[in-house]
Amino acid sequence: MMVLGIDCGTECTGYGVVKQSESDELICLDAAGIRLSARKPMCERLLAISKSLSAVIGRYRPDAVAIEDVFYAANVKSALKLGQVRGVAMMTAAQAGLPVCEYAPLAIKSAVVGYGRAEKIQVQQMVARLLRLDEVPESPDAADALAIAICHLHTSATLRRQAMGRA
Repeated sequence: MMVLGIDCGTECTGYGVVKQSESDELICLDAAGIRLSARKPMCERLLAISKSLSAVIGRYRPDAVAIEDVFYAANVKSALKLGQVRGVAMMTAAQAGLPVCEYAPLAIKSAVVGYGRAEKIQVQQMVARLLRLDEVPESPDAADALAIAICHLHTSATLRRQAMGRA
């Protein structure tokens, strides 16, 4: 299974593509941040996000997209802008025919670190360890996107095991 994780942001939207092998090994195929100029109009930033994510989807053909659920925004204007970015990311995935799964920040941290209130650096270090990376990804947004993808892979594996237990 291959998952595209997306960490939405108005200045940088991170993405990470993680594949789970037959032997359950997690492999990082790609991770980066889509940098957006705050000086550009929001419509141009949203278009850049859509084009970049479409290119990643076309290159890797993931089975699913995982995205962080909205949890907190400093103010209403920030929340609205973040909602626009999330909407574009979700629409881009839907246009490619991919299912989109949303995860709360606590669920992501729990799946990756084992503790829902883990610090950002703990998540980044565990992402590097789980993916056998030489170092923590340069972009914190990319590291968060990888964590979201890992969360989806772990959650999917757990649900599959539970379904097999019922059969």
